[in-house]
Amino acid sequence: MNKVVELFGRNTRKKGAKWLKIIPAQGCPFLGKRCYKVRKSDPDISIGSCTVLYGAANAEPIIICPTRLIERGQIFTDCLHLLTTHEPGNELHVVSEVTVPGGSVDYFLVSAKRGKVRDFVGIELQTLDTTGTVWPERQRLVKELGVPRSDNAEESTKAFGMNWKMTAKTILVQMHHKVKTFEHINKKLVLVIQDKLLSYMTREFRFDHLSNPAMIGEPMHFHAYSMTCDDAGEYSLSLASRLSTDVDGIASCLGLQAEARVELADIITRLELKISPSTRFRPV
Repeated sequence: MNKVVELFGRNTRKKGAKWLKIIPAQGCPFLGKRCYKVRKSDPDISIGSCTVLYGAANAEPIIICPTRLIERGQIFTDCLHLLTTHEPGNELHVVSEVTVPGGSVDYFLVSAKRGKVRDFVGIELQTLDTTGTVWPERQRLVKELGVPRSDNAEESTKAFGMNWKMTAKTILVQMHHKVKTFEHINKKLVLVIQDKLLSYMTREFRFDHLSNPAMIGEPMHFHAYSMTCDDAGEYSLSLASRLSTDVDGIASCLGLQAEARVELADIITRLELKISPSTRFRPV
């Protein structure tokens, strides 16, 4: 059984997919444009591997592309309650890639009125980083599907693995840096991850002090999603658990410190420059 279970957003086990069109088109159904994950050796080729099976005894679907998490925009809908000053009549926007002290935040869910920001929530996405390369397994799948290939990589014996420790530690360090800013300006930051990654974090780091279920007043939130296959043969995500803490809580996990500070007006200015009709969000 091939380990690539989702390619270009489609379940590779589902019958009837038009792979001869899907693979050459290289489209990402979650972004509505070409898959941005390309081969370093050939940038004209998008890799397209969203989810893979991983595990020795009971292999489970593991998401390896952050964009896979934005399916249906559900992760944004699940953050609406954190817009504590949002009011009826305000517009909702999803703004991508806004820089704050500590780095760039993947998305902001923004409540705005007449082009002025009234409230916002920062949303960071993290999926598992792989070791080795998924490409040979991907090419074996493409061969099985009867689609022409650009190389003979399916003959390679190279395997891939999951970089659990580095993925978890790196994102927790980043969250510690960034949430200090959000706590300072009394706003919320949400880390969206798969439930498998959260399970690893709770085993390998000190998480027993986090609020479970999450408390709306705390600045740092974890939203973990499970992945299941529905009756139609498509994988879908659903919110499985919510945790929360503050900057000291993340520091307790890692023992790190950050000195990130920014004024609320600075972030609002950056957001107002980026909101437009194209960023409008319509909840599912």
